[in-house]
Amino acid sequence: MTDVPSIQKFLKQPQTIEELDIPQNILIDIVLRLLFNEGNVNFRRFTQVIRVPHVVDSLLEWMKGEHLVEVLAGSGGIGRLGYVYTLSSAGEARARTAMERSQYVGPAPVPIHQYIQAIEAQTLNKANIPAEKVEASLGELILPANFHRRIGPAVNSGASLFLYGPSGNGKTTIAQAIASLIAETEPIWLPYALTAGGHIIQVYDRLVHKEIPPQERPFTDIDGRWGLFRRPAVVVGGELRMESLELRFDPITKIYEAPLQLKANGGMFLIDDFGRQQVSPSDLLNRWIVPLEEAVDYLRLNNGQTIVIPFRQLIIFSTNLDPYELADDAFYRRIQMKVNITSPDLARFQEIFHLMCDELQIGFEQPSFDHLVENWYQRDGRDLQAVHPRDLLRIVKALCEYEHIPPQLTPDLIDEACQSYFVEDSQRR
Repeated sequence: MTDVPSIQKFLKQPQTIEELDIPQNILIDIVLRLLFNEGNVNFRRFTQVIRVPHVVDSLLEWMKGEHLVEVLAGSGGIGRLGYVYTLSSAGEARARTAMERSQYVGPAPVPIHQYIQAIEAQTLNKANIPAEKVEASLGELILPANFHRRIGPAVNSGASLFLYGPSGNGKTTIAQAIASLIAETEPIWLPYALTAGGHIIQVYDRLVHKEIPPQERPFTDIDGRWGLFRRPAVVVGGELRMESLELRFDPITKIYEAPLQLKANGGMFLIDDFGRQQVSPSDLLNRWIVPLEEAVDYLRLNNGQTIVIPFRQLIIFSTNLDPYELADDAFYRRIQMKVNITSPDLARFQEIFHLMCDELQIGFEQPSFDHLVENWYQRDGRDLQAVHPRDLLRIVKALCEYEHIPPQLTPDLIDEACQSYFVEDSQRR
C-alpha cells in the first residue's frame, strides 16, 4: 500500500531548521512556551516534547546568544546535552507573547504540503486482503453464503460502502470487522501536528491513533514529528455534528483540532445510525459529495485561507432507515457499493440461536425454540432479528442464576425472557 522510497524521504531526521520546512518562529514559540510552562527544562525534556533534537540543540544555542534563554549554573556536566535551560527576562516577555498567539506545546508540526505527499504515497496502492481473511473476520456472524464477497472488494478498493437494513442484524458488527481488517494492514506514518498559514492543527488523537512501539518500526533515526500508527478507524453515531467535519478552533488555546475525516485518513470512517444525526441527512450528504467525487476535502481557517487535503479513507454509511428517505439516486451513484443486511430467515435464525446456546452453555431444546418462534414471532408478526438470540438467552441465563438453577431452556423461561425483552409487545398481549 505504501510507496516506500516516497515515504522514507519524509522520515529522515532533520538536522537544520531549513530541513523542517516550517517557519523558525513556530519552533521558537514552542520552545518558549515549554520553558514558560515548566520553568527549568533540560535537553532530554526538549527532545521528549518537541521530537527534533538536532534542530532544537542548535536553536537553543542561537536563543542563548540572543539572550532569550540562560543555562543554569552547575548544569552541563556532560556538555550541552546536560544543560538545564531557563528563560531570561527578555525571553519571558517574548514567551508571554508566544502564549497569546497559541498555547500549543508538543511535537514540532509538519507543513501541510508534506502531509499531503505522505498520505498520497501511503494510499497509492490498494489493499490486498485475501478473501479467506475477510471471511474469517465475519466468522462470528451467521451470514448468507459468500456474503464476504460483498464486503471484501469495498475494503480492498478503499472506496465507499453503504450498509442498510433492519436494526439488530449485524451492520455495526460488520463495520467493526472491517475496521479490524484495515487496522491489521500495513501501518501508516502520520504527523502529530500540522502547520498551515502559521497555525497549528492537532492531528493526533489518542482515542483514534494507536501507535506502533519504536522497537517494531521498520526504520530507525526518523523524524520524530511522525509516528507509526495502526490504520485509524473513526466511528461516529447520532452525536455527529457538522462542526466535527470542519477545522475546530479553540479560542482559548488558539489551536485547531483536525476534523474527523482528517483523523481517519488512511483508514476507515464509519457514520453509524446514519439519518439520526442532529443535522439533516441532506446537509450531511452534501458535505461528502466533493470528497467522494474528487478524493480531496477543502478546509477553511478562521482567516479565510482554504487548505486542500487528501480524502483517502474507506467511508461507510450504516442505517436502518429507508435509504430513499435519506437521499436520492444522485448521491447513491457516488457510493460505489451498497449492501442490504437483511433479517435472517428461520433456518439462519435457528443456527444463530444454537450458536449462542453453545456460547452461553445453555442446552439447546428444540421444543423451547419452536415455542419461541410460534408464540413470540409468528403469532405477533414480529420480524426475526439476528441479535435476538443473544439478548434473549442472556436473560434466560440471568434468570437461572437468580434462581440458583443450572442454565436451561424451557418454554416458561422463554416467555419470561420475552416479556422482559419485548416491552411494548408484551403490554399488548
